[in-house]
Amino acid sequence: MPPLLLQAPTRIVQTSFVDSTRWERYRPREGDIIIGTYPKCGTTWTQRIVGMLIFGSAAPCDITQVSPWLDMKRFGDQPLAAIEAQTHRRFLKTHLPLDAVPVYQGVKFIHVGRDGRDAAMSLHNHVRHYSADFRARFDNPMSQDDHASSNGNGSVKGPVPADPAAFFADWVAAGGSRGNPDESFFQVTNSYWASRDNPDMLLVHYSDLKSDLGGEMRRIAAYLGIEISETLWPELIAAAGFAAMKAQGDLLLPIAQQIWDRGASRFFNCGTNNRWREIFTPGDLARYEQLVAQRFTPDQARWTARGRLAAPPTGPQ
Repeated sequence: MPPLLLQAPTRIVQTSFVDSTRWERYRPREGDIIIGTYPKCGTTWTQRIVGMLIFGSAAPCDITQVSPWLDMKRFGDQPLAAIEAQTHRRFLKTHLPLDAVPVYQGVKFIHVGRDGRDAAMSLHNHVRHYSADFRARFDNPMSQDDHASSNGNGSVKGPVPADPAAFFADWVAAGGSRGNPDESFFQVTNSYWASRDNPDMLLVHYSDLKSDLGGEMRRIAAYLGIEISETLWPELIAAAGFAAMKAQGDLLLPIAQQIWDRGASRFFNCGTNNRWREIFTPGDLARYEQLVAQRFTPDQARWTARGRLAAPPTGPQ
């Protein structure tokens, strides 16, 4: 029997990039894994880690093929067909809030968090440097990829300021989004945080991956019930490091050559935090902090800004 539906989506999110109704055709399998994040919070990093754990190998492979983005419109029905044909334990990607995707019994979720200021800084590099050919597809009003008028967090439509400070100012003014409040940084983070005590939900943080990659990889493996030989762990941990992933970028993300001006080298840009400190204006940073205070609990605010290791919550997690 297929896994039992525990929670149906309560909202529809449609932008020039994503369509949450694609999940209506998702046929779950026991043990499926869904990696759900706000953009630029460590999605691809976590996909790489989970893939190595599942396959028990550090060999590079095309992440978009082994871990499809189901709600991404430009791929058409390809992700659905791909996951139906997969025989390995499946692990999927989404940038949607949790309440826009179905939740099934026995399907595992991993949410990766990051400080919103770091995510916005990385997002600016991401959308500013789309290739001319890729951007032209979305500037074309007849594009089959563009049946929604709103700008999503990954949308290429509309001008992107060259100055990251100006980009952040617009992002904050829009409530932590590029125009669609249904997939804002706060909506996405809140939706997963609310389910943090669910045994089929694991919260991982970008900063924790940076400070203790091996420990966090072991934590993910334990959550997924995957056993890894002690002799293999050093190889997997080394392959999950930023420098290794950037060096293998063309193998891990071959599609990047079609999307960014420097291909995978642009996508795997810096992999660091706090670059915003000398760039964003004090006024915009204060407005961001106001949004955090309004929309996050104190424990959630601490976790989102610093992670589990640096700022453990005072309440249950």
